[in-house]
Amino acid sequence: MKQRSAIELYDTTLRDGTQGEKINLSVQDKLLIAEKLDEFGADYIEGGWPSSNPKDEEFFSKALHLNLRNARLAAFGSTARKPDAIESDPNLSGLLKSETPVITIFGKTWKAHSSKGLGLGDEENADLIHKSVRFLKSEGREVLFDAEHFFDGYKDNPAFAMRMLLAAEEAGADRLVLCDTNGGSMPHEVFEIVQEVSASTAVPIGIHTHNDGDLAVANALAALRAGAVHVQGTINGIGERCGNANLISIIPNVILKLDGRFHHKLQLKQLTPLSKFVYEILNMPPDNKAPFVGKSAFAHKGGIHVSAVLKESSLYEHIAPETVGNRQRVLVSELAGQSNIRYKAAELGIELAESGELFKNIVQRIKKLEYEGFQFDVAEASFELLLRHEMGQFRPFFEVLESKVHIESGKNREPVDQAVLKVEVNEEIEMTAADGDGPVNALDKALRKALRGFYPSIRTVKLIDYKVRVLEEKKGTSAKVRVLIETSDGRTSWSTVGVSTNIIDASLQALSDSINYHLFHESLVQRQETETTVR
Repeated sequence: MKQRSAIELYDTTLRDGTQGEKINLSVQDKLLIAEKLDEFGADYIEGGWPSSNPKDEEFFSKALHLNLRNARLAAFGSTARKPDAIESDPNLSGLLKSETPVITIFGKTWKAHSSKGLGLGDEENADLIHKSVRFLKSEGREVLFDAEHFFDGYKDNPAFAMRMLLAAEEAGADRLVLCDTNGGSMPHEVFEIVQEVSASTAVPIGIHTHNDGDLAVANALAALRAGAVHVQGTINGIGERCGNANLISIIPNVILKLDGRFHHKLQLKQLTPLSKFVYEILNMPPDNKAPFVGKSAFAHKGGIHVSAVLKESSLYEHIAPETVGNRQRVLVSELAGQSNIRYKAAELGIELAESGELFKNIVQRIKKLEYEGFQFDVAEASFELLLRHEMGQFRPFFEVLESKVHIESGKNREPVDQAVLKVEVNEEIEMTAADGDGPVNALDKALRKALRGFYPSIRTVKLIDYKVRVLEEKKGTSAKVRVLIETSDGRTSWSTVGVSTNIIDASLQALSDSINYHLFHESLVQRQETETTVR
């Protein structure tokens, strides 16, 4: 990087991030995230706009009691509405009332916004910025000036944009943050403009980018290379429209690729846990394809790739996954070679012979099943059962001999879904029936009812996700379907798969694998405990 100064990390997840579609955080949610960000090493945490809503006001009143060790809380708002009413302006008063040590205010630096949006002349707008910053500084606060629409404004009228920026500098602003508010700038433009601005001011420059051109991270990195020492963004890139610059990607790129450093020593190995934590609080599924932290970021499927990775991981991985708290994964599919199977077996603690017919049979069987529609890279529990069965280590704990599903509905009639099963366990036959909310739910209940007398522990096993995909769309209702089920016992979760032209049969396959997987691992634990006792 051009500059070697420590970079300040400014997180706006709790303010700008919440402007994203379907994003909603309670006061308690925001407090939990703030504590996690502080623990990670953020320099600034922007908590919200206290004058805009009661929730943010409540957050700041409670956040003042947080025991933050690294971060400083920032309240966000705009400049005053009128240059001649600064001290009585409700927005500035609300910012001061929040009692945060840092205040970030934005002002117009694009002439079109100033003249058309606010109806202000050039000097009136500059005066508004100057007086707003000076007033907040006089109250003893650290003041950051967010130059809204700066890059669009600079490209349209450089003199005007710089005049507004210098007005904030002259008033004592501690940071001048250049904002690509519309998210349409290109990295080369950002680099050049930040260089030019840095040469014209002594105040440290910050960068705030949006992702409308899918370049928010690239633009932020370009600004840092050009001399910016302060970067703003959100965890997981959440935010309005296409989102903000994703700090989860910016941080490792700066540290690992640009040889940069942040003001605080960041807990880089906690990057993946931090990303997952915020997704969990937001009640959103993690992005598996997210760089650095996604489940698929270091996942390998092609046999040639896997063979190479097993010899030297850097051949197909740009960093060591553990550096950012992630892990390497090898997937099993029709693209798999012997390396994939061997890797997964080792991961499961299963020893495979170096060669032989058994090993070749396993590879061929997996490829055949994947050709038929099974998908083992997302159903690793089914893969493990298949592998152990081929090796003679597993046999099903039960067999469903017969299954019947009855569906009844009609006008003015209460819908009824019922499943009847005949199940064999240790040469004993059990007949059960159960009603459910839909045929699959009835099937699930009937199977558990039949088995719980033999295997009481299945009471702790719960189905937590159920997905169906049609595999042969052109065949319409006669097409094969693939059912994927995720199950949990409260401690861990596992995924299983079933494929059939009959959705009930496919569901029963996946349900049976799910329960068999639980019972098999329960038996392994019991066996290990017995062996330990004997010793």
